[in-house]
Amino acid sequence: MDFTPTEEQTAAQGLAARIFGDLSTHERLVVAGSGTDAELWKELCAAGLPGAVEEIGLLGLVLLLEEQGRTTAQVPLASSGVYGLLAVAAHGTDEQRERLLPRFRDGAAVAAGAFPAAGGVRAGSEGGLSGTVPLVPWLREASHVLVAAADRSLWVVRTADSGVLTEPVETTAPWSAGRLVLDGAPGERLGAAGAYEEVLATARTAFAGLQAGVCAGAVARAVEHTGTREQFGRPLSTNQGVLLRAADAHMDTEAIRVTAYEAAWLHDRSLPCAAQALTAAWWASEAGKRVVHAVQHLHGGTGADLDHPVHRHFLWGRQLDAYLGCGSEVLQELGELLVEEGSQ
Repeated sequence: MDFTPTEEQTAAQGLAARIFGDLSTHERLVVAGSGTDAELWKELCAAGLPGAVEEIGLLGLVLLLEEQGRTTAQVPLASSGVYGLLAVAAHGTDEQRERLLPRFRDGAAVAAGAFPAAGGVRAGSEGGLSGTVPLVPWLREASHVLVAAADRSLWVVRTADSGVLTEPVETTAPWSAGRLVLDGAPGERLGAAGAYEEVLATARTAFAGLQAGVCAGAVARAVEHTGTREQFGRPLSTNQGVLLRAADAHMDTEAIRVTAYEAAWLHDRSLPCAAQALTAAWWASEAGKRVVHAVQHLHGGTGADLDHPVHRHFLWGRQLDAYLGCGSEVLQELGELLVEEGSQ
């Protein structure tokens, strides 16, 4: 395997790093509260980054999300990229792709995902969808929601349609989330059998990339803090205990990154990647949790300040730890998959 980014992927990542670095500042994040930074999202769309996802693939999206995670930028890039662009491009009909993709590319439409399928939504005999999904990240900004029904069928729902109610929900991380209530809502079927599993694997891989960025940004803050904060006349970073804790956090971050890269690389080549996506999700959950706790601890009393930037990384890391399945749930799925594959 060769995870070396293509020229297009490298260019997109560099552009994303510059935009996120310039605009996703602590001051702007405070002003944004729990909502989307509309100006930042507009800038990303003007630069063509959401639309580039189709060309640079899942690995390219992972690279973009790493840069987002470093600054905890509050934009629906992961959500719209996975549940909008990649899902429709892979599983939509020609008519659906022609109608939906241009709007997702330029940011005129934003997609959220009511995932994973947990029995909350059922499709009626005439196609109407009913049920409640308690938490949908970025729902407040979404024009479309990709809904996973109880039977694992996928449906595209417009939030403006009758029978669709969205209610704001505050979560650990400021992801502009909401509760989705469907009451006979019209839904447009997306894909055939197996589409749900592929989209879920894609989402787990993408959000693992986001977690890698969150952790990398957190470790960078810990390095800066321990390198400048002095105790007994010398920097904290000269203490062996601090060095070992930071080194473990760095290695955990690299494990999240490389497993996400592997799953994305396989996906882009249409190779089996279900086990790799689950592996990336497990590392994102278990290692991500360790990293953000370690970094907050390395900040000492500063880490307990809810207004300090490092606390935002902690909140994102814990939210990503449980999104689309916590570590134990993902590990069980991975074990069942390996047993199934071994029996074939």
